[in-house]
Amino acid sequence: MVWPRVPLWLSPPQPEEGLPTGPSAVSVPWKNLGPSKGPRESPGGLVEASASRKEAQAEEHSAADPLDVSRLRSSSMEIREKGSEFLKEELFKAQKELKLKDEECERLCKVRAQLEQELEELTASLFQEAHKMVREANMKQAASEKQLKEAWGKIDMLQAEVTALKTLVITSTPASPNRELHPQLLSPTKAGPRKGHSRHKSTSSSLCPVVCPTAGHIPTPDKEGKEVDTTLFSEFQAWRASPTLDKDCPFLERVYREDVGPCLDFTVQELSALVRAAVEDNTLTIEPVASQTLPAVKVPTVECHNTNTCALSGLARTCHHRIRLGDSESHYYISPSSRARITAVCNFFTYIRYIQQGLVRQDAEPMFWEIMRLRKGMSLAKLGFFPQEA
Repeated sequence: MVWPRVPLWLSPPQPEEGLPTGPSAVSVPWKNLGPSKGPRESPGGLVEASASRKEAQAEEHSAADPLDVSRLRSSSMEIREKGSEFLKEELFKAQKELKLKDEECERLCKVRAQLEQELEELTASLFQEAHKMVREANMKQAASEKQLKEAWGKIDMLQAEVTALKTLVITSTPASPNRELHPQLLSPTKAGPRKGHSRHKSTSSSLCPVVCPTAGHIPTPDKEGKEVDTTLFSEFQAWRASPTLDKDCPFLERVYREDVGPCLDFTVQELSALVRAAVEDNTLTIEPVASQTLPAVKVPTVECHNTNTCALSGLARTCHHRIRLGDSESHYYISPSSRARITAVCNFFTYIRYIQQGLVRQDAEPMFWEIMRLRKGMSLAKLGFFPQEA
């Protein structure tokens, strides 16, 4: 039996589904079969050969499956290991970067804390400096105001002294000269020697106790029975070594107790204390009373409705002067006796202030006798002796 020829243009048979197409599958090329010269095979033998070939391919496929699985497993393990190593490296890098960032954050936090501390210290120092400047400015302002107040007090006192001197000068006329202002009119026995060192008490120094001490015209004790008390003189020398207005020193304590206190001890105690404080602070002003009607002034214990009642003694006296304490606008009318007592104490304080300020350049003995003369003036004023006003 002769088989028909297969054309060469036909495609080779496609593999069946489920069969492997890999290296285990063996492709058999189709050949153009010519006329067989040998014995021909039967169709049954061909079917058997085909079946045996399929069995061989199935055996090869079943043998190749475990090998592929092992290869896949090994490759997956390698991939897993490489992936794990890569992830570990990335994790290490991330941890290292995170550590660096933490260190940078910590450093920045320290810098911020240091800057905040420096800012607080700078702010505190600025506030302290500002408070210090304000305090110094306030102290300077207070000192300036105090100096201005003292200057006004001195001006007022000098004006009062000038007014008193003018009054004394006016009272001396050619018809009736004032012999105290013109010692040349006195008799030779009373005038004493006019040349050389005078040993008699100067009348001008008794009239102007403020001007004459600074001019250096305080005479030495004369032959009228004066004698220096050693206790008083030693206390004065101790005070003169370091002049002060502190009333606790022995010299001023004695003067306060024996002269200043009794001289300023008036009937109206409350106003007396205010006058004494104003005299010590150099803030008391004495003014002459003008001719026009003045407003009424009330004091704590005595009502002064006019100029006929002394505010310090409470007695009915014609008041030619009035006093003002410090910066107060209130005025108190005083009698001539009260004015003499106040001016005597003011003269004493003025002189010792000049000594404290270094304006009196004399020996200890002339200064001592001038102070004794001022103390005598306070004692006489306390006893009621005062010069008559014009």
